[in-house]
Amino acid sequence: MKQAKTLTLKTLNKGSVWDLQENDVFRMWTAALKDADMKENIRHYLSIISTAFDIEEVKVDKPEVIKKYEARGFKVSAIKNDDGSKTKWAVKKHPIMRITDLTYENIHHISAAKLIEVLDRNFGGGWDSISQSIRDIIEQGFDISTTTLPQDRLHNPGGIYEKKVNDGFEVLEIKKGTWVEAIFAKVKPVMEKPKPTQDYIDHDSKKDDDDFSEDALDHIDDEDDDSFDEDKLTEESYRTTFDAPDGDLSLEAEEVSDEEDY
Repeated sequence: MKQAKTLTLKTLNKGSVWDLQENDVFRMWTAALKDADMKENIRHYLSIISTAFDIEEVKVDKPEVIKKYEARGFKVSAIKNDDGSKTKWAVKKHPIMRITDLTYENIHHISAAKLIEVLDRNFGGGWDSISQSIRDIIEQGFDISTTTLPQDRLHNPGGIYEKKVNDGFEVLEIKKGTWVEAIFAKVKPVMEKPKPTQDYIDHDSKKDDDDFSEDALDHIDDEDDDSFDEDKLTEESYRTTFDAPDGDLSLEAEEVSDEEDY
């Protein structure tokens, strides 16, 4: 997971806001009040922060009210307004508890262990049971691969499971009768996009704008879930969603037939 950088409200966006914690929101807001542009852009800043945080104004400043906010996971602090008065805010970061909480903005800001925790909490049907739109989001931030093997063969020395764990993958095991599906997840390195040259900018500016929002992917129809039938799994049905390197196949891998990527 990426480390939080020093950010200001002016440099914040709907992705980087997930690097912040509640105390950062209070700190940044206090610092921004000294900026003359603050009042003109207050709604814009609040809109960005609200993508990752719940923010409520504490209108009744009493200890019993504050305790209720804190019991709900909010951090409460006074905010100094530009006119010198003070307002109390209750701020809480949106928890990522369900797979439907995952977005293109926050997927790069969680660890593989956190992803496995979310997957484990929300489903038991296997990787293919997740909607295509959610899988697309997950694969933006993680390398994902799966394999399904009999339970007594999954942890064989030198097998796929051991190799993946040694390579830094987190794993979730989903029991399917006497078989087990293993889902492996590893954070993808964030690749910085090269800055375009001036010639490219000049050329590209002549083109008609054809904006495409990644949010539109959310409208992709979910694939039909495939039900699991243990009777259909035979020795020839061993499968994996990643290719073993040529010339380096273990006994277990020789018995695994590859299937196409999801």
